[in-house]
Amino acid sequence: MTELAVDVHGLVKEYGGTPAVDGIDLQVHRGECFALLGPNGAGKTTAIEILEGYRARDAGNALVLGHDPGRPTRDWRSRIGIVLQTATDNAELSVSEVVSHFAHYYPNPRDPESVIDAVGLSEKRRTRTRNLSGGQRRRLDVALGIIGRPELLFLDEPTTGFDPEARRDFWDLIDRLRSDGTTIVLTTHYLDEAERLADRVAVIARGRIVAEGPPSSLGGREAADAVVSWWTPDGTQTRRTAEPTQLVSELAAQHGGEIPELTVRRPSLEDIYLSLVGRSAGSPSETEILGDS
Repeated sequence: MTELAVDVHGLVKEYGGTPAVDGIDLQVHRGECFALLGPNGAGKTTAIEILEGYRARDAGNALVLGHDPGRPTRDWRSRIGIVLQTATDNAELSVSEVVSHFAHYYPNPRDPESVIDAVGLSEKRRTRTRNLSGGQRRRLDVALGIIGRPELLFLDEPTTGFDPEARRDFWDLIDRLRSDGTTIVLTTHYLDEAERLADRVAVIARGRIVAEGPPSSLGGREAADAVVSWWTPDGTQTRRTAEPTQLVSELAAQHGGEIPELTVRRPSLEDIYLSLVGRSAGSPSETEILGDS
């Protein structure tokens, strides 16, 4: 068995001669959570749909669980789980009925009632789908994505509509799935979600991968200068430095130990993401985005 759950080289998809996916290379290791980030229209959903076997590619090579997604088989589909951006409507069925029905599509499904509990719908198991809130509908989508005990789970904006508590419950669920060996490919606009869940992230812009790596080091984040700010009678002072600890020690000595309104800030994942996406579109650089404060 290959150690790669997803292995893509030179993937291309065009619409009317304009590339939506422009020759990307992508590898996802078994058992990891991989996040694909990018603005609307960047090509991430097109790329994911190709990997899911729902959209044909125009060029390039792709293997998903060792199989070409362009030639999907029933056995291969039973090994993957999918949570799409838009839910399939089963308005008149209850939550329990929908999950139990989908369980029959798979050779070795999870217990439907356990899945309902796992996604936080225990109190809604007898509620008709049409009476669920948007966030509850999204939880039902996740239940249908994991009911078949997938080796590889695709999550396309899975927590849209979730309140903060529900999002954190979902993150715990992803942790449990990953600890069970499930490989996860995630797209999200929530950068805190990507940083919390993903072992690696890739940023796609204009159909191309512009950076890839662990969230902590993406785009040189770990080596970027820190911004140290503090208050003086002349106003707030700011300095960018590669040695913030030394600077803070010097300031502490100058101020007799306590530094007024001290802040030390390194670039967040959001800062780096905006820099990468902006750079690909000819927008401001990282320095301009972070500013001097």
